[in-house]
Amino acid sequence: MWQKKLNKICSILALSASALLTTSFCQANEFINAPNYENFKLKTMQRYGLTAEQIDQAMLGARNRPNILQIMQRPGESKPWYSYREMFLTDGTIQRGVNFRNQYADALNRAEQQFGVPQAIILGILGVETGFGGNRGNIMTRDALATLAFNYPRRADYFADELGALIAWTYKEGYPITSIVGSYAGAVGYPQFMPSNITKYGVDYDNNGHIDLRNSPVDAIGSIANYLSQQGWQRNRPVGFLARYTGASPESVIAKDLTQPTPYAVLKQQGVSPLNPLVQIDEFDPVNVIQLQDYNGPIYYITYPNFQVITTYNKSRMYATAVWLLGTEIMER
Repeated sequence: MWQKKLNKICSILALSASALLTTSFCQANEFINAPNYENFKLKTMQRYGLTAEQIDQAMLGARNRPNILQIMQRPGESKPWYSYREMFLTDGTIQRGVNFRNQYADALNRAEQQFGVPQAIILGILGVETGFGGNRGNIMTRDALATLAFNYPRRADYFADELGALIAWTYKEGYPITSIVGSYAGAVGYPQFMPSNITKYGVDYDNNGHIDLRNSPVDAIGSIANYLSQQGWQRNRPVGFLARYTGASPESVIAKDLTQPTPYAVLKQQGVSPLNPLVQIDEFDPVNVIQLQDYNGPIYYITYPNFQVITTYNKSRMYATAVWLLGTEIMER
């Protein structure tokens, strides 16, 4: 109620000659009159034990960012694979990855041993997400999430939940909410975790008493490994192999749902085999086939459940392939 009164006062001041007073006093929440704002507040109060006043305080000054909605309509995954991979599999990114690996070798080794997630995959995610911390985003996370929560109907509930998680997290840690910046979709820090995942999967891997994914590469390393481990990563199992397909109907072998793999023997009978003849696959191994568009036509990969685990980070198959191949390149240098 008090927030609505503040907005009314600000509107009156804006029509008056008191411009300086308006600037200093009024930090209107541009979402206060959104149809689902009160419901968002109620759910956040119930889930995190916050008061209505705390939520309204956190939302003071929140601004709508229409450019975010435009970006959401043209994600990078809409590119063909041969264009998508050129954003990440570059000599510059690979060399930064080698430097990062050398600098944080102890943490990477420790994470691989503790969680069973290969260093290559941790490095691949850090490279694709933020270029090893070089591009962590500069959009205020609160405003990004609020814009999507109240103006993006297709996933409004998801982003409203993340906005609530952000508010709760910043109160718990004592961070000013306006100090948190990240991607246009609300992801934060080196590993670009969504706010709810920071509290669920974040790890204080540098043992300084704080989980700081924004400033600690070591915390990011441990948190990525912990996340993938909890999503079902299978220690010492492959991610996949380049494949050959000799059949006539690729749609019959390409996986529609990566969570429902097929025994390799079945796919083998349909014309699927490793491109490298030295690769041996057990006929009972549960695998999928994916297809990506290369310059000269489609290419195929046989993928294991670990590939599907990467897609829990980002559901795009191109994303998962870029993570896997980038990390492999870094480890081979």
